[in-house]
Amino acid sequence: MAEEVRGPDTTALDEVVTFTSELIRIDTTNRGGGDCRERPAAEYAAERLAAAGIEPTLLERAPGRTNVVARIPGTDPTADALLVHGHLDVVPADPAEWSVHPFSGEVRDGVVWGRGAVDMKNMDAMVLAVVRSWARQGVRPRRDIVLAYTADEEASAEDGSGFLADRHAALFEGCTEGISESGAFSFHPQPGTTLYPIAAGERGTAWLKLTAHGRAGHGSKVNTANAVTRLADAVARIGSHTWPVRLTATVRAALAELAAVYGLDVDTSGPVVDVDLLLDKLGPAAALVEPTLRNSTNPTMLDAGYKVNVIPGQAVAHIDGRTLPGTDEEFAATMDELTGPHVEWEFHHREVALEAPVDSPTFAKMKAAVERFDPEGHVVPFTMSGGTDAKQFSRLGITGYGFSPLRLPPGLDYGALFHGVDERVPVDALHFGVRVLDHYLRSA
Repeated sequence: MAEEVRGPDTTALDEVVTFTSELIRIDTTNRGGGDCRERPAAEYAAERLAAAGIEPTLLERAPGRTNVVARIPGTDPTADALLVHGHLDVVPADPAEWSVHPFSGEVRDGVVWGRGAVDMKNMDAMVLAVVRSWARQGVRPRRDIVLAYTADEEASAEDGSGFLADRHAALFEGCTEGISESGAFSFHPQPGTTLYPIAAGERGTAWLKLTAHGRAGHGSKVNTANAVTRLADAVARIGSHTWPVRLTATVRAALAELAAVYGLDVDTSGPVVDVDLLLDKLGPAAALVEPTLRNSTNPTMLDAGYKVNVIPGQAVAHIDGRTLPGTDEEFAATMDELTGPHVEWEFHHREVALEAPVDSPTFAKMKAAVERFDPEGHVVPFTMSGGTDAKQFSRLGITGYGFSPLRLPPGLDYGALFHGVDERVPVDALHFGVRVLDHYLRSA
């Protein structure tokens, strides 16, 4: 009889709660423009890795913007390595809006509260708990596991994963795949149905700066070359534009799996798919694919003028653009058309769109790990509407998946917790995540 593989020990289940809470208490708010200090959280993670016999390397591009990288050797030296990465920074939180202080890390009624509880200090803590459990049990994974705790993911990533990929590629030698945030969380579209979306793609980042030029003048005069008017017209066109549906391989796979779960006889492989009809039949589950059927451009910032009776000669806007794989040329041509002859546009920040195969052994093992601990759950692939550090690590040839497992109760809106008020994670969800991660990483 084969020896039964032990899972994480009870200490790991206690530690994941403690680590999540304590990491939340370390305020690593990233306000952009370099205004963040991740070093205390990086040192926290490094100390706990070192205590488990895992040698951490701390790296900075700028003072206080600290990253941690460590490697756990596998038993098969011929196997490709796996990158497991999580970011240490968080977005701002206003304590006045919260039920509890966002940096309290309070554990109340079986729930851990605070900024980073799902994005993504929970995953940081789960990984720490798993590898420390391995050290206590004498467990080694099959393939090398490279751990990376990064800075600056919530801004440009230039002090974090971008810096690591560009300047310290040797630390990731042999890594062909990676896992990180935003996947394998439970989603309850209807009573009795539990979905676990695993991310196998990300839309690209296309943050734009628009600049309109015109003729400066007195506010009381007729001015047919008003920069503000020109900018406003362009912004209105961009904001109201309906981008065409472009079905990527991952989105097609997602639609096929969802149709199977719902027992719908729909062919999603053909050149023409009635997406609107299919989404209507999927009900709440449509939320998993609807944001990634198209490119998007949302106006987010405006800057013009300095006095009410002065027409400025220049006006500026910023657009949060997101692109699907293979649509870069279409995106640029459309922006040329929408901005018009009097408004210039440029990329303020740009990152590639990603796709990962859903028919890979890696995806199959992630699916099996989730279903081992929730046999009634349905794993489906999906594409993230936003982006992660996987974009930067893709420069090293690393294929990224979103896999930070959580089993959440019905009614707790996972998506709304990201960057939202009263971010929190149930203790039971953390325990589930530790068990699933432990099982997957041992078999990976």
